[in-house]
Amino acid sequence: MEKNIPLTQEFFDELKEKLRIMQTDGRTKVADALQAAISFGDLSENAEYTDAKAAQEKLEIEIMKIEALLDKAYVIDKSLISLSKVGFGNKVKIEDLIYKDVEEYTIVSAAEGDINRNKLAADSPMGAALMGAKKGEVVQYNAPGGLMKVKVLEISR
Repeated sequence: MEKNIPLTQEFFDELKEKLRIMQTDGRTKVADALQAAISFGDLSENAEYTDAKAAQEKLEIEIMKIEALLDKAYVIDKSLISLSKVGFGNKVKIEDLIYKDVEEYTIVSAAEGDINRNKLAADSPMGAALMGAKKGEVVQYNAPGGLMKVKVLEISR
């Protein structure tokens, strides 16, 4: 299978740990809930059993999603990250030229993107505009609030 989803080591490790917990503790809790529901008898009108089966299905779907992502993922080698232009794995400090805010983001894949953790997906409007930009360059992109302009202040690992 082709490894075509870049992830930071931190996120890769988080996913592995989440998967381990779901496969052990998560499955144990669901099995216990199913066993308790079955003990109530008649499964056709057993709300606890229906809820436990739904929880089991949700858990197994989430496990499959994480496994599929990990199968396609590779960890970004930070030593190979260029500092000459913005790319996957870079930290980029930018200044919003309209609001004069300064922010720092790590450029990541869509799978890892989380603006609340300053993880900017490369395929988001701002991320796509920043990809390939050099220090000092001004880029613009369309955001829900209109056209935005940011200046690349710093590129680091």
